[in-house]
Amino acid sequence: MRIAQIAPLAEAVPPPRYGGTERVVAYLTEELVRAGHEVTLFASGDSCSSARLVPCAPRSLRTDPSRPDPLVYHVLELEQVRRQADEFDLFHFHIDFLHFPLCYELPGPTLTTLHGRLDRPDLAVLFELFSDLPIVSISHAQREPIPRANWIGTVYHGLPLALYPPRFSGGGGYLAFLGRICPEKGPEQAVEIACRAGLPLKIAAKVDPVDEGYWRQRVEPLIARSPGVEFLGEIDDRQKVRFLGEALALLFPIDWPEPFGMVLIEAMACGTPVIAYRRGAVPEVVVDGESGWIVDSVEEAVEAVRAIGALDRRRVRALAAQRFSSSRMADDYLALYRRLLGGGGPERPKPADSRKPSLLDEWSRLSPAEKSTLRR
Repeated sequence: MRIAQIAPLAEAVPPPRYGGTERVVAYLTEELVRAGHEVTLFASGDSCSSARLVPCAPRSLRTDPSRPDPLVYHVLELEQVRRQADEFDLFHFHIDFLHFPLCYELPGPTLTTLHGRLDRPDLAVLFELFSDLPIVSISHAQREPIPRANWIGTVYHGLPLALYPPRFSGGGGYLAFLGRICPEKGPEQAVEIACRAGLPLKIAAKVDPVDEGYWRQRVEPLIARSPGVEFLGEIDDRQKVRFLGEALALLFPIDWPEPFGMVLIEAMACGTPVIAYRRGAVPEVVVDGESGWIVDSVEEAVEAVRAIGALDRRRVRALAAQRFSSSRMADDYLALYRRLLGGGGPERPKPADSRKPSLLDEWSRLSPAEKSTLRR
């Protein structure tokens, strides 16, 4: 099978430090190549892959000091795909929905995996207009805001288990917070949980420019006045394995509809249980009482920390291996690829029935004030 994988350009594939979508694309691409498929990866020029790499930006956009316009480079990426389209049997996109109009010009079927949150009112209009394009969710919870999209499957993320050996036993005696500093990820709640539980907390996270104010005004002062809380900044993959493996538990006190939560399966692959808020995909990823504890408040999280010794770290690892391997993820996608190739590509959208206004028609009739109210 000749497969085009089209990745976002914010990070390299795989990212050297923080990065979710590009990391998933890297793991999937490697598994497809290992299975004998002819894979071409459209990604930033500093990516590293066993597939044929088509560089669509000189380097990952987040690390480029010139602060390039992401839209410009993603349009250039789509043009690269268009020019080489005859070389592929199938096109797998991971760049949200920028490519939707192009899908009708491509010679083979397309598949789009949505990796982000979908609870914006505008998206319902978009997915009604492109209602025939095949879409994959990364959790069932992710689908809830746009149930009318053409969902053809849910594929949970996976990772190469060899990269996350369960060599460590939580002997570091600390709680871990991993990912990104922003309000929805709950770093302030993590500090409160650790302090109330009387345990050290290590925070390994990046701070994006958009969250710099939140970091300086809220999180950095909180860390400074909280004994036992240490900020490590971004860490690489090798550091991450030790960081997670030596932790008693990973704290995941999110305040948003998390579409999946890659750090959850990274921790569990190391045998480290997680303590996570019941939001978004968390109940699909965490087996409550086996691979971690699902909680609804700081108070419940503190109690879960005290009960973390009741969880068997070998069982945590076993569940991760069973449910979240990169080979399982690739098998799931291959089944969808074969299904699409058997049925051909998408047809052009049919005109909306004039007797029944579409969401796009309804949206166009709203005043600016009404649209602003919906967005809020």
